[in-house]
Amino acid sequence: MSALKNGALYIRVSTADQTELSPDAQQRLLLDYAKKNGIVIAEDFIFEESVSGRHADRRPKFQEMIAIAKQESHPIDVILVWKYSRFARNQEESIVYKSLLKKSGVDVISISEPLIDGPFGTLIERIIEWMDEYYSIRLSGEVIRGMKEKALKHGYQTSPCLGYDAAGSGKPFVINEAEYSIVKFIMDQYDLENHDPTAIARSCNELGYHTKRGNLMERRSVERILRNPFYAGTVIWNGISFEGAHETRLDRERFNNRIKRMDARRKTPKSRNPSACKHWLSGLLKCPVCGATLTVTAGNTSCPYFQCWKYAKGFHKGSNSITVAKAERTVFRYFDEILAGADFSYTVRNTTLDVEKDDTVARIRQALDHLSMRESRIKLAFENGIDTLEEYGANKKRLLEERQHLQQELDRTLAPAALPVEMSKEDFRKEICNVNDVLKDPNESSETKGLLLRSIVDSIVYNKDSGTMFFDFFVS
Repeated sequence: MSALKNGALYIRVSTADQTELSPDAQQRLLLDYAKKNGIVIAEDFIFEESVSGRHADRRPKFQEMIAIAKQESHPIDVILVWKYSRFARNQEESIVYKSLLKKSGVDVISISEPLIDGPFGTLIERIIEWMDEYYSIRLSGEVIRGMKEKALKHGYQTSPCLGYDAAGSGKPFVINEAEYSIVKFIMDQYDLENHDPTAIARSCNELGYHTKRGNLMERRSVERILRNPFYAGTVIWNGISFEGAHETRLDRERFNNRIKRMDARRKTPKSRNPSACKHWLSGLLKCPVCGATLTVTAGNTSCPYFQCWKYAKGFHKGSNSITVAKAERTVFRYFDEILAGADFSYTVRNTTLDVEKDDTVARIRQALDHLSMRESRIKLAFENGIDTLEEYGANKKRLLEERQHLQQELDRTLAPAALPVEMSKEDFRKEICNVNDVLKDPNESSETKGLLLRSIVDSIVYNKDSGTMFFDFFVS
C-alpha cells in the first residue's frame, strides 16, 4: 500500500467560458479522484476563484497556493486541477510555475488529462498547454467581437463611472445620488469656483470623498471626471461612441466650454500646479543664465524674494534674485503699458494634449504587436493541422480587419491637428485686461491668479542686470 499524500485543489472558473464545469462540479470530481488515489485534502487547501487564467499575478488564490506549496515544511505533495487550463492559460507562466513547484517536490495533476511518464508525456503536456493558450486567445477575440456588436447596438457594457450604477442587460446606467453629489461638487469647484484639479482633489479628500473604487482622489481622477463625456450624455467604448439614453444633469454647452478651458490651460510637462505654488508667479519666472525656475525664498528676512534654485545650490555664477513685491510691480507695469497701447507679440499654439496623444499611440502600437503574434499563431495552427483551411481563412480575415481598424486609428492619432484660429491683438489685450484685473484684486486667491496668468503666459525670463522681464505670451 502506497503512503498517503497531502494535496491541494485549485478550482478556477472564467465568466467568459461557458463550456467549463461549475466550481461545485470541479470540487466533487477532484475530491473523488483524491480519495481513490490516497491523497488527503485539508479544507484549508481548497483554493477557488473566478478570474481569467491569462495572468497568474492577477489570481490571489493561485499565488497563495504557490506560496504555501513552496514552504520548507513541504505541506503539499500534489496539486489537483480539473484541467491544465484551470492551472494556467499562458504556456510561459504554466512552465515557470510548474518548474518552480517541481523544485519543491510538488506535482501538478490534471484529473481529466492523464499523462504517461517520460519525455513523450512531457511533450503531450506542452501541446495541451499550447492549445489552452490558443483557445484563450480565440475566446478573447470572440468576447471582444461580441462587445463591439453590443456597443454598435448602443448597449451599456463599460464599468459605471462615479455617480452611476449599472442596471444590467445592457440597459442605461442609473444615477447614484450619493456618488453624483461628489461629481457635482468637483464640476462646480472647477466651473464656478475656478479651482484647479489638484486643489479639488485635496478638497475631496478632506471631505472624505473617494473614487468609484474607494481610493483617495488625485489630480488625474479629478481630470477624468471633468473630461468624461458620459456625464453630458455620450457613451464611448473602444472608439465607438453614441448618445446614450441614461439620465444626465450636465449641460452639453457647459461641458464643451469646460473642455476648451482645460485645453487652453494645459500645462507643459514640467509646469507646476497653481495650488501647489507659494506665489502666483511661482513656476513662471525663469533664470536667463540656465533657464531654471526662480523659487520664493523667505530666509530670515521679512522681505521674500525669488531666486534661481540652481544658483542657490552653486551650479552657476550670477544671481538673478528679485523681491516678490518688485516682481509683482513689474508685471503690473508691463500689463498696464500693453493696455495703454504698447506693442507686444504672442504665439499661436496647437492645443493637442501631447501626453494623451503619446499614450494613445503607445496603446495602438502595443495592440498591433500583439496582433502580429496572434497572426503567427493562427498560421501555425493551420500548418499543424489544428485548424482547417476555412477556419484559417476566417481567422486571417478577422485579424486583417482588426489590423486595418487599428492602423486607421493610428493614422488619425498621428495626423497633425489643425491650428486654432488666430486671435487678434485687440482680443488678446482683452484677455490681458481680464487677467490684470484679477491679479490686482487683493480678495482673489493666489491659486486663482496663478491659474489665470498661466492661461496667457508660458514663462517670464527675468534679467537682473538689465532689470527687464521677457514675457512668453501664447494663445490656444
